[in-house]
Amino acid sequence: MEAQDFKSDQYVRFCPGCGDHAIATALQKAMAEIGVPPHQIAVISGIGCSSRMPHYLSPYGFNTIHGRGAAIATGVKTAHPELTVWQMTGDGDCLAIGGNHFIHSLRRNIDINICLFNNRIYGLTKGQYSPTSPKGFVSKSSPFGTVERPFIPAELCFGARGTFFARTLDVDMPTTVRCLVQADKHRGASLVECLVNCVIFNNGTHSFIANREERAERTIILEQGQPMLFGKNRDKGLALDYSTVIPTLIVVSADDSRVLIHDATTPDPTLHRMLALMGQPDSIEEKVAMEAGQTTTLPIALGVIRNVAADTYDNAVHQQIDNIRATAKIHNFDELTGTLETW
Repeated sequence: MEAQDFKSDQYVRFCPGCGDHAIATALQKAMAEIGVPPHQIAVISGIGCSSRMPHYLSPYGFNTIHGRGAAIATGVKTAHPELTVWQMTGDGDCLAIGGNHFIHSLRRNIDINICLFNNRIYGLTKGQYSPTSPKGFVSKSSPFGTVERPFIPAELCFGARGTFFARTLDVDMPTTVRCLVQADKHRGASLVECLVNCVIFNNGTHSFIANREERAERTIILEQGQPMLFGKNRDKGLALDYSTVIPTLIVVSADDSRVLIHDATTPDPTLHRMLALMGQPDSIEEKVAMEAGQTTTLPIALGVIRNVAADTYDNAVHQQIDNIRATAKIHNFDELTGTLETW
C-alpha cells in the first residue's frame, strides 16, 4: 500500500503552515508502511484542530465530543480487538476535559495508539491558554500571563504507568514516521507526543528546536541500542553524574566512556522519565532564556523513549470471558433467569 491509499477525499482545513499538515502526511506514510488496510483501522478523535484528523484519513473514523476520544477508542478496541485503533487528540482535548480518560487508558494499557498534538494553545477555539502553555503565557484567556504551571505529557504518562512514550517534531518527518510505526507495533497504549506549531495563535512555540540550524544542538534523537549522541557533528553525549545525592544527566564528549546506551525496554521508568523531562521549560522566562542561549540546558529528547511489554486491557478482558465461559454452568440468558430467586 501507499500513503495515497490512506488519504480521504475531503478538503484539508488546517490553516496554511499548521504543523498538523505534517503529522497527517506522516500518519499516511506510517499506515502504508505498517500495511494494515484502511477497513481494518478506526481513527477516533475528540474536538480540536487535531481532532479533525478522521476526516482526512480514509480508514473508518469517529469524531466524538470534547475530551471523550479515549473513552470511545477504549470501547471500539474492547468490542473489536481485531481493529487497529488510533486516537487523535490535542493538548486541550486530551489533558484538560479529557484528562481522566487519558490517564486511565494508559493505566489500563488499552491497545490503542494515541497521537497527542501539542501546540501549547487552544487553536480551534481561537487562542486560549492550554494545560501545556508555559507559566506567564499571554493569551486571550490570560491577558496578563497565566499563573499556572504546565503539564508535561511524558510525566503524566509515566505517572499513569504508561508502557510506551515517544516524542516527535512536526518538521522532522523521518522521526515522526518511525515513532508512529513503532507505536503501532507496541501491544498496549502507545503515546506519541507530536510537537506542532500553531501558526495563527502560537506561532514559533517550538522554534527553539524547530530551527534547522539549531535543531541538532538542541535535540537528541534516541534510538534503541544506540549511544545517546547529538550535536551537528555528533560530538556530544549524555551520561549520568553520580556525584550528587540523586544522579543527574549531564552532557559529555562523544568519546567519553560514560555515554549512555539507550534502552527503551527497561521496566524501571526512572531514566526514561529523566530523558523525557530534559529541556522542558516551565515558564515563559525559562523559554526565552533558553532561546537566547542564556542558560545551559540538556537537549530535548525525540524518538521512542519508553517501550515496555505488558498485558493489554482488551486482551485481559477477552481472556477472562473465555475462561469463565469454559467453566460456566450457565450458557444463555434463559438459563440465567432460571437460577434467580422467584416469587
